Amino acid sequence: MKKIFLVCAALLIFIACKEEAKTSVLEIKENLPETKKIVEDTIVEVAVEKPIKKTIKQLKEELNAKGYKTFDYVDEKTKDTFLMQQYFIAFLKRGPIRGQNEEETADLQKEHLAHLGKMYELGYADISGPFGDDGDIRGITIYNVPTQKMADSLANADPMVKAGRLEIEIHPWWAAKGFPLR
Repeated sequence: MKKIFLVCAALLIFIACKEEAKTSVLEIKENLPETKKIVEDTIVEVAVEKPIKKTIKQLKEELNAKGYKTFDYVDEKTKDTFLMQQYFIAFLKRGPIRGQNEEETADLQKEHLAHLGKMYELGYADISGPFGDDGDIRGITIYNVPTQKMADSLANADPMVKAGRLEIEIHPWWAAKGFPLR
């Protein structure tokens, strides 16, 4: 019952904190005298800051200062300006050493996925995934780094590549900054 009350109290506080709300948290507490002590003990004020949206110019300057290549693309139809950034797409291709036993292959796969997860967490890779066929190109990783040399170094640090089970082929790739997949 206490948990339900606390959830309800939190919702009331949330609603009361909206700018357009006309009831203050203090008024809510005063209207609930039997629960006043519990509410007073659990209220924590949180300052929520809106993220500062950077202009295209600011973002471009920041990226260029870090060594990224960029250019502005103006859509002729809409006249919208898009900031294009150079990424690096790594094709993970079937390597020459494929004779590992099942246990070694499973261990390499775990290490491979951990490496890709680490690249994503550190902000070096934006997307990775395998292909759905059994072709020579096994998957891709898109690196969000300033140079091809850096992308090559990160891709070649993959345990599957080090073991020779995969090879890397990297190409520069341009995409509009900030656009999500759909």
